[in-house]
Amino acid sequence: MSGSAPPPDSAALCADLVRSHDFPHYAATLFAPAAERRGLLALYAFNVEIVRVRDQVSQPLPGEIRLQWWTDMLSGQVHGSAEGNPVAAELLRAIRDFDLPVEPLSLLADEHQFDLYNDPMPTMAALEGYLAATSSALFDLAARIMGPPSAAAEHLARHAGLAQGIVQVIANLPRDAARRQLFLPQQVLASHDCDVEDVFAGKETPNLRAALGQLSGEAQQHLTTALSLLVEVPASVRPAFLPLGQAQADLKRLSQPGRNPFTPQPSSRLRTLWTLWRASRSREFTK
Repeated sequence: MSGSAPPPDSAALCADLVRSHDFPHYAATLFAPAAERRGLLALYAFNVEIVRVRDQVSQPLPGEIRLQWWTDMLSGQVHGSAEGNPVAAELLRAIRDFDLPVEPLSLLADEHQFDLYNDPMPTMAALEGYLAATSSALFDLAARIMGPPSAAAEHLARHAGLAQGIVQVIANLPRDAARRQLFLPQQVLASHDCDVEDVFAGKETPNLRAALGQLSGEAQQHLTTALSLLVEVPASVRPAFLPLGQAQADLKRLSQPGRNPFTPQPSSRLRTLWTLWRASRSREFTK
């Protein structure tokens, strides 16, 4: 790992990347101190780069090569090109400044190889494993930037990631179904006699609504648990979990009776800012 400082504009590039492609996480960093905010933006920019791989390739192999570059970079096998990549340079800086563990970052990239293929998510346990290595890991790493690592923050991060991740699975159904990708567990669909081909065809059925209702219930349980655990971490660490405010608002919107699950319902940036501001002032984040 090089100890040289990255170019000054690399931080701005990371901020622009997160603002453009993951506005809820970008907005959440506005509630963090400047030094920690730079680290958070590096972390979230890395996540954006990993998540976007599926959209940037037409075949799995080029996607695997891109993901492998990141795991090689994190293991120290990539040298000059790492410092030339602004996101990599900022991530290496955050790893050094906040003593972040490299293994969960590598595992996050590895786990997103699933995105490159249209293999269905088989079970609820498999989905939880995927989300633990991606969404939960991201929360845990963000918490490490905001304060010393602790078992309480790790426990909170697991539930926070599962809640946020399941909400995103429900929200992303229109996009995923259109490209015949299934993050809804087959096990859950089968338990409600929901035909996978109906999902891919964008058919709104009572069976699908029941399956989504089960997932919404799982998300709500994890969300309730996560919010109750906030009191166990220092106030300085809690801004890392502000995206839970957006997840809570999204889950409420996605659970409205009569909503067509195949109609995208993105939140405006203004509403996102308002939602996170309200969350930052809520009892869970301030008590």
